[in-house]
Amino acid sequence: MKKAVIIFLLSAILIFSVVLWAIEADSSDNLQEIIMIAGVFLVVGFAIFVGISRIRGSLRNEPLDDELSKKLLQKASSLSYYISIYLWLVLMYFSDRIKLEAHSIMGLGILGMAITFFLSWLGLKIFGLKNE
Repeated sequence: MKKAVIIFLLSAILIFSVVLWAIEADSSDNLQEIIMIAGVFLVVGFAIFVGISRIRGSLRNEPLDDELSKKLLQKASSLSYYISIYLWLVLMYFSDRIKLEAHSIMGLGILGMAITFFLSWLGLKIFGLKNE
């Protein structure tokens, strides 16, 4: 239950800081800012979903980490790790050709890693684990 509260607290802090940044910054409504904000809200939505499922499980007196959820997280993390390596290689290859600052490319890579983990977790959750 404590982990779920921490997830909600961190999500609220992240949403508050993004909203504050959007209000205070001179936004030019370009595509890069829209993609970054959408990615942040996607990751926060995933965190809120995980927090709600943990609270529901604790209210039903289910164990927080059973074997299936541990195996699912392990497979999702290993799959997203391999995909993230290639993501960073693509970003490094195109970093000379695109006109972004280094901190923007780093932020894009980190956000891409988070979205890659979310998509690999979602794919494994939908299609299930194969017989292993």
